[in-house]
Amino acid sequence: MPKVSYSQEQREKIRSALISTGLSLMAKQGIRRTTVRQVYEAVGISRSFFYSFFPTKEDLIAEILYLQQPKIVAYAQSLMQDPALSWHDAVRRFLLSCCYGEKHGIAVLSIEEQQALFRRLSKHSRVLFREKQRILFGKILEAFEIPPHSHSVDLFINLSLSVMVVCRAIPQSLPLFVPEAAEQTAAVQIELLTNWLETLRPGAASQRD
Repeated sequence: MPKVSYSQEQREKIRSALISTGLSLMAKQGIRRTTVRQVYEAVGISRSFFYSFFPTKEDLIAEILYLQQPKIVAYAQSLMQDPALSWHDAVRRFLLSCCYGEKHGIAVLSIEEQQALFRRLSKHSRVLFREKQRILFGKILEAFEIPPHSHSVDLFINLSLSVMVVCRAIPQSLPLFVPEAAEQTAAVQIELLTNWLETLRPGAASQRD
């Protein structure tokens, strides 16, 4: 007979299991292909009990994105500390890994998933998401040895997500783009973004003189 009452500690463990399981599934097969049913069945709870933790799939996605943030920062730091990689190579590899997230265990949102996320999250949750997003990208800049000034962080968010979104949206969401040139398009965008990031490094101007 199913258990009908749980302690607060048990609920916290189940909630954590849902988030970590969701991250594992979404990082492997993509956010769109991962269903709520896959997550709650993997944890061993019912559909109705799942929704007592997360009102929508998008609420779960937001928590999953928060959970993977330290992993993303650690990955950026590890690349920068790799003696076999130049600064440019480390930054390029990081950005490329994010473009093809599932290949590297990173959950990345498509255009449609971003729209659904912000459409279904509450106003408070959207504000919190934006705050955490700025913190994440600021820490990535710090890993790249770049001061995380607010204007640089905001521009870095837009430029990085532009590369990722275009890469993942060809040709399904962007049918006028040429699919055969998708990877090269991402590579050119990443190179341009990397060159811009280098200009933000302390002493970059003097190094060019």
